[in-house]
Amino acid sequence: MKGIKKAIPWWLKIGIKIVLARLPIYYAFWKRIGMFEHGDMNQPQRALEIFIEHARTADVIIDEGSRPQFKTQDDNYTVLELGPGDSLFTAVIAKSLGASKIWLVDAGSYATTAMQPYADLIDYLRKQSLSAALNGPPQTLMDLLKVCRAEYLTEGVRSLTNMPSNSVDYCFSNAVLEHIPKGDFVLLVKELYRVMKPDGVSSHCVDLRDHLGGSLNNLRFTEATWEGALFRKSGFYTNRIRFGEIIALFEHAGFDCQISRVVRWDALPTPRAKLDEAFRHLREDHLLISIFDLILRRKS
Repeated sequence: MKGIKKAIPWWLKIGIKIVLARLPIYYAFWKRIGMFEHGDMNQPQRALEIFIEHARTADVIIDEGSRPQFKTQDDNYTVLELGPGDSLFTAVIAKSLGASKIWLVDAGSYATTAMQPYADLIDYLRKQSLSAALNGPPQTLMDLLKVCRAEYLTEGVRSLTNMPSNSVDYCFSNAVLEHIPKGDFVLLVKELYRVMKPDGVSSHCVDLRDHLGGSLNNLRFTEATWEGALFRKSGFYTNRIRFGEIIALFEHAGFDCQISRVVRWDALPTPRAKLDEAFRHLREDHLLISIFDLILRRKS
């Protein structure tokens, strides 16, 4: 299926996804055939690798021995994941590393409720000397969340407004910020600043490529077309907020921004002349950025 998807031109993918997104078929079916997916955090090894990679970049774990753990091992170390996607594996992983409270915030209830994947994760963590502090696989997802002291909030950015101020030690997201609706992004920045503890840190991998073929074809369209319901609710939406504006928004909110990694194209993958006027005159060095990793700390 992935080979077929790769061969489909970006413009045809738009048409196909617009049609498919409006069929009365559950998300689980589209995920099964690989048409719509919310990340790859449903694979035990990959989920642990992503979590450790972000935590290492944010410098919040001790990772020198055989058993990684959070540097601060107290009774009030809290973790927030933005966009857990197809699973709530982060709840189990964060618990196994010493977190006392975990929040998982998403735009919908996308996580699998089948318990076998979680049992597989727990077994995998035990083989990595991470017991996850669980006596055995819980019988239901609700039980698992309770044991991990985790909350699954599914009202998108507005879920953050229900969280206490100054409550999060560590936050991370993996290819999620670009999916936040443009109209909600300022609220996200504001609320993230509010919920982070003064000495908290967050790590975010931001993917600026279009989610149609890994280029800049999403920048071809006018604001009215791209932000309209037809495109925004069809499974390929990204907010199109570019590198410089993302940094400016976080800095304006009071964050100190550190760029820990930047991936660039050698040349623009989509001709500048094909871009909408709103993007055509942006700085080339910013347009060439395809992926970047961002570390945020509240300014003292």
